[in-house]
Amino acid sequence: MSGFFEIKDLHAYYGKSHVLHGVDLRVDRGEIVSLLGRNGVGRSTTIKAAMGQVDAQGSILFKGEQLIGLKAFQIAHKGLGYVPENRDIFPSLSVEQNLLLGQKSGKPAAGKPRWSLDDMYRMFPRLKERQHTAAGVLSGGEQQMLTLCRTLMGDPDLVMIDEPTEGLAPKIVDLVAEYLKELRNRGISVLLVEQKLAIALEISQRVYVMGHGCIVFEGSPQDLRGNQRIRQEWLEV
Repeated sequence: MSGFFEIKDLHAYYGKSHVLHGVDLRVDRGEIVSLLGRNGVGRSTTIKAAMGQVDAQGSILFKGEQLIGLKAFQIAHKGLGYVPENRDIFPSLSVEQNLLLGQKSGKPAAGKPRWSLDDMYRMFPRLKERQHTAAGVLSGGEQQMLTLCRTLMGDPDLVMIDEPTEGLAPKIVDLVAEYLKELRNRGISVLLVEQKLAIALEISQRVYVMGHGCIVFEGSPQDLRGNQRIRQEWLEV
């Protein structure tokens, strides 16, 4: 039986540099899965490959369809959302204009989208306060909220999020954790690339640990808590 989102024997390259060496992972419907590991081991490359942004070989199946060979916009239209680490906002546009840009035009009318502007403002009241403010003057935390919400406005079935808590104050990190739980409550799957072990273990159903372009551990948060060797060898600085 094929999963909802399934990566098999994934190899990826930057020029002649071989970055991913046969990665296998899966995300089921309504599941939060975290991909952990130190910087530079290939976590971001894995989700970029799934989004068609990196040369890759192997298999990436989403809802039974092969993504390898498709362009990023085609992948997005199949219901895959991607929140990059660099918070790609449009600085001169207002918060609300940025959110509206996230809506997919020409998406098949399979009913009402799951998310509205009101949903975004309810989850992050700070965005409502600043809805007419240029996005470029927002704080880092506010820009992260905006990027997350703009992706949701495209009504994805799976969201891949790269380091959403990087550089954020602890209070904002807690907000992001609540946001991720809200996604799961609405039946949206999440593949989370994260450095902070605590948040990943708190919200995930399953975790993968990556080292040197390979998966070196797969299991539940409880399994990882109990495996000191893996934590010391592949996660702790």
